[in-house]
Amino acid sequence: MKIVCLVKFIPDVDNFSYDYEKNTLVRENVKLILNPDDACALAFALGVKAKRPETMVEIVTMAPASVIPLVEDLLRRNADRATIISDRLYAGSDTYVTSRIIGRYLESIEYDLILTGTHTLDGDTSHVPSQIAEILKLEQLSNIVKIHEECMTGKRVIVEADTEKNLSKFEMELPCILSLSHESKYKLPYIRYKDLELDVRDRISVIGNEVLSFPETDTGLKGSLTRVNRTFVKSLQKKERIVVGTDEEGIETVYRFLKSKGFI
Repeated sequence: MKIVCLVKFIPDVDNFSYDYEKNTLVRENVKLILNPDDACALAFALGVKAKRPETMVEIVTMAPASVIPLVEDLLRRNADRATIISDRLYAGSDTYVTSRIIGRYLESIEYDLILTGTHTLDGDTSHVPSQIAEILKLEQLSNIVKIHEECMTGKRVIVEADTEKNLSKFEMELPCILSLSHESKYKLPYIRYKDLELDVRDRISVIGNEVLSFPETDTGLKGSLTRVNRTFVKSLQKKERIVVGTDEEGIETVYRFLKSKGFI
């Protein structure tokens, strides 16, 4: 099985710069971190590879070339290869243009499953996974908190998604795009001590518009139709979830909770 993980490196939300003239985040020469939801997606893929060594994991990101050291750290966690889509023409691209660019690359490769995060802290539109799915004509599901690895076959996968009111189970046909939430609890493994300085440059490919061949007017700010009205900083909020049984203790727990909230 080949799993492609779409990841994004975002400015540290506690220390970022914003270009108010262009209404875009400044991504050059700022501290970048791996988007939390995307980290969960990659963590799941690496977990599958740890159990099934024949699994191939490719990391794909659209970012400045300055993210290479961060990508190297991800490869040292046992991912097979990484592709960085980077071109000055792409700077300032909105979610639709970004989706077209990434989608064109994905059209050129083979895969069995594409994993992404549901949200990004620097945008939070959740547009890109569904738009890429539309371009590739694939099924897509967001807010996934669990993937039943034991049910992954060559044709289908079973997942659980948070639909706000409850957790719902879905069966998806492969290949598809699964967008994970940071609520999924999948955690990236640490780099093994012996691999801290491992040279992984030969596993990284950097491609630009000379490969993807978009007209200049279709990329970056020129090709983007989205206009930013206002911006704000989002912070992660931890949801409290209590799981109870249908016995007397569970009923009592629900009763006390509803009473504390003033419903009864």
